[in-house]
Amino acid sequence: MFILHIETSTTVCSVALSGNGQCLFFKMNDEGMNHAALLSTYIAEALEVLKPLALKPDAIAVSSGPGSYTGLRIGVSTAKGLCYGYEIPLIAVNTLSLMTIAALKVVTDTSALFCPMIDARRMEVYAAFYDNHLQLKREIQADIIDENSYTEILTQQTVYFFGNGAEKCKDVLSHSNAHFIDNIVPLACDMIEPAEKAFVAKEFADTAYFEPFYLKEFQATIPKKLF
Repeated sequence: MFILHIETSTTVCSVALSGNGQCLFFKMNDEGMNHAALLSTYIAEALEVLKPLALKPDAIAVSSGPGSYTGLRIGVSTAKGLCYGYEIPLIAVNTLSLMTIAALKVVTDTSALFCPMIDARRMEVYAAFYDNHLQLKREIQADIIDENSYTEILTQQTVYFFGNGAEKCKDVLSHSNAHFIDNIVPLACDMIEPAEKAFVAKEFADTAYFEPFYLKEFQATIPKKLF
């Protein structure tokens, strides 16, 4: 079972190749929205690993959002093209659950909840709540953060917040049960376990009709004057 994993939902671009649960290749860039320039190069490097074996990927896994409209479009369109070219299935992995997989590696508190956050401009974030078994406890929503956000949840138990959306919430969410984990970003290497489970269960996305989970419609903005 060889799966190529693509993650482009934030400013971080990453690609991984897994074989039977092992990460055979991983590369990332966190220097900004360079996905269009870097993604094809990373994919080509990953596929070189399979060439000596005369093999092709058995599936393509892609981060499905929520996240950057442009980033998701690049990742999903590339994944679809590979699926059509190789005639293999598409696997979609939710971005917030992917981030939670990374957070679970550094937190041992089994009673806590985990809240991945993706920046959605100003004081708005895309967020959800998971338990330590990666079970969704509150649906993904676009939340506007203020000092009263999540009060009901925080009075009951510890919550770990993380992701680029959590950075701007540190000074606002001051409850004693609110904890923050730094440097958690969605990465292709963390897609391996959920993607392989989906492959075994044959939980594939419809390649023709699959669309990223944007959560909100794309809104064009008027560009600033150059002079």
